[in-house]
Amino acid sequence: MDRRDEQALDAVKLYFDKGLSQADVARELGVSRPTASKLISYGKRRGYVSIQINDPREARSELAHIIRARYHLDDVRVAHAPREARGDVLRELGTVGAGLLTSLVHDGDSIGISWGDTMYALARELTEYSVRDVQIVQLKGGHSHSQRSTHDWETMRLFAAAFGASTLPLPLPIIFDNVQTKQVVEEDRHIASVLEAGRSCDIAVFTVGDVSRGSLPLNLGYLSEDELTELRSRAVGDVCSRFFTKDGEIAVPSIDERTIGITIEDLTRCPTRLLVAGGPTKVNALRVALSRGIATHLVTDERTAAHLAQ
Repeated sequence: MDRRDEQALDAVKLYFDKGLSQADVARELGVSRPTASKLISYGKRRGYVSIQINDPREARSELAHIIRARYHLDDVRVAHAPREARGDVLRELGTVGAGLLTSLVHDGDSIGISWGDTMYALARELTEYSVRDVQIVQLKGGHSHSQRSTHDWETMRLFAAAFGASTLPLPLPIIFDNVQTKQVVEEDRHIASVLEAGRSCDIAVFTVGDVSRGSLPLNLGYLSEDELTELRSRAVGDVCSRFFTKDGEIAVPSIDERTIGITIEDLTRCPTRLLVAGGPTKVNALRVALSRGIATHLVTDERTAAHLAQ
C-alpha cells in the first residue's frame, strides 16, 4: 500500500463515513478539490468502500406478491431502475439478482450458471461472500463463431471470485453443426462429467432469451438463415439455449438435438432455480418459462413485472 492508497482510504472515510463534502475532504487532507474527487474515485475502484442500497420495493411490492402467488414461486424480487434505458435495467437486474443469489448460497453448494448480457450484469455486481467448498458449473457451451461475445469465461471467473469457488467450464459451442459430432463430444469423459455436474447442481442461475433479431443466441454464428427464419417463426424464447414455443414445446427439434448443455427437463430438477430476466422483448418467454415451473425464484424489472401480473 502506497501513499495514494492511504490518502484514498482517508478520503473515502471522510466522504462516506463522516458525510463531508468533497470541498471539506480537500481541506482536511490539504489537497485540491479535484484531487479529493480523484482520491474518492480511486478508493471506490480499489474496493475500499462499497455502497449498498436497500430498496424495500424489491420484495415487498404488490407486483412481487401477485407474481409469486400466480406462478407458485418461492421468492420474487422486482428491480426498480432509475431510468428505462437497457443499460440501467441490466445493472439493476444484476444488483438485485446478485443480492438474492448471495442469500441462497451455502457451504458446499454447486452453482450452475448460463451466460448472456443479463448473467454478465449479475456477475459484475457480485461481491466476495464467505462460503466454503462452492463449485461453479457452466450449464451450456458458450463459444461464439461471430463478433458477439457471450461473456461466458468472464462470467464464470467473476462468480468464482465472489464465492471463492472452483470451476467446471464447458469450453464448447452451444450448437454443433450436426448431431453426430455432438454425440461424440458428449462421450468424452471430462465433458460427460461437467454435464452431469450441471444436471446435479444445487442452485441454477439463468436467464431467458427472446427471438428478436438482436437476440444474443441468434447472433453467434451457429445457425443458417433458413434455421433462423424457422426458429423465429416458431419460438418465443429460450432457456439455456433450449428454444420453446408459446405452448412450452421444443420449437425446432433438429436444432435442439444439436444443442449441448442442460435440458429444460433436467433444469427443473435442480432444487433452487433463480431466473433473472427483464425487458419488453422477454415478457412472452418469461410467461411460458414461469408457467412451466422452470424457476423457483425470479428477479425482473418493474415494467416486465407489471405485464406478468396482468
